Amino acid sequence: MKKIIILVLLFLIILGIIFLFFFYKGKENESMNNNLGDVDLSEFNNSNFNFDRKTVTLNSGYKMPLNGIGTYSLTGDVAYDSIRSAIDSGVRLIDTAYMYGNEEEIGRAIRDSGVSREEIFLITKIYPSQYSDPEDAIEMALEKLDIGYIDMMLLHHPGDGDVEAYKAMEKYVESGDIHSIGLSNWYVKELEEFLPQVDIVPALVQNEIHPYYQENDVIPYIQSLGIVVQGWYPFGGRGHTSELLNDETIVEIAENHSVTSAQVILRWNLQKGVVVIPGSSNPQHIKENTEIYHFELTDDEMNKINALDRNEKHDWY
Repeated sequence: MKKIIILVLLFLIILGIIFLFFFYKGKENESMNNNLGDVDLSEFNNSNFNFDRKTVTLNSGYKMPLNGIGTYSLTGDVAYDSIRSAIDSGVRLIDTAYMYGNEEEIGRAIRDSGVSREEIFLITKIYPSQYSDPEDAIEMALEKLDIGYIDMMLLHHPGDGDVEAYKAMEKYVESGDIHSIGLSNWYVKELEEFLPQVDIVPALVQNEIHPYYQENDVIPYIQSLGIVVQGWYPFGGRGHTSELLNDETIVEIAENHSVTSAQVILRWNLQKGVVVIPGSSNPQHIKENTEIYHFELTDDEMNKINALDRNEKHDWY
């Protein structure tokens, strides 16, 4: 009789262990999607872009402009003047980072613009060298920018302590100092390893994307997770811009629409479901880069640009 009781107890213990395993596994999966709410993940591609309002709704619930300005290499008065020019041209999405060394100038340009804070969507990033003390990095960004809150903060690229740094950003989302969070330079393998370790699904992944490096395997994967994709170096980056803008295929398509090669490339990105942040300090080019909604590329034209892919990455991360 004692043996039977012992066997029954062992059986119940095993059942309990199995129950607890699946219970906590379910909780883990629930936490991975805790900020998606009722958002339909299937909508996250270019069909989720509102071309009339020129915005996309993030999984955090906030709306982000489809086009903006990148500020890598813009410093001092050049950074300030470029942002003032961009805002005057209707740009409302601004991308910066701790490593760009221009957060103070960009914050000042936003404050001096006369445009309400709510109209501006500001993205900044913390660098791996800051991951050991992410709270200090976040507070530094808030202080330098001095615009009340940060619309989006990204981890600049993978590095030691990135999960802990992301969890610190999650706390600032709860406090309202940061509205949305995401990642920069994360690809399929990195995302598969990273996402199960965090609670808030990234609202954005920002990677190098241009006609010579298209990430056609990465973009659909990210979008399938309900995450918006944003591309940096849309014109190929330093030392490659001239070649890309003078590519015969792109030039021909541009002539067909009476637009520039730059505008064709930006429009190609939008039709792929990729938000664009071209960088420039030239007021004329800044304005030109916003004029990408009055024409549409045909399927044939999209396919011609798709065929230019060389898997040619122009930066190290």
